[in-house]
Amino acid sequence: MEIHKRLETLLPASLNIEDESAQHAGHAGASGGGHYRLTIVSSRFEGLNAVARHRLVYETLGELMQKGIHALAISAYTPEEF
Repeated sequence: MEIHKRLETLLPASLNIEDESAQHAGHAGASGGGHYRLTIVSSRFEGLNAVARHRLVYETLGELMQKGIHALAISAYTPEEF
């Protein structure tokens, strides 16, 4: 999965991606990409607030946020927080 491959660059201690696309089938915009729930644990998040952590994830995923992902729920933790 391309999402997993790209997020591996953040050197996660834990990475879980749930595809929730089937739960959203038929709603407006659902055909434009998948719906995912992400839990990621990485030391790269140390010193970053929640907004900065999400921004780092979005930047890492790049153009997938426009063409492969319609919705992404993110839970991002440092190893100490998890």
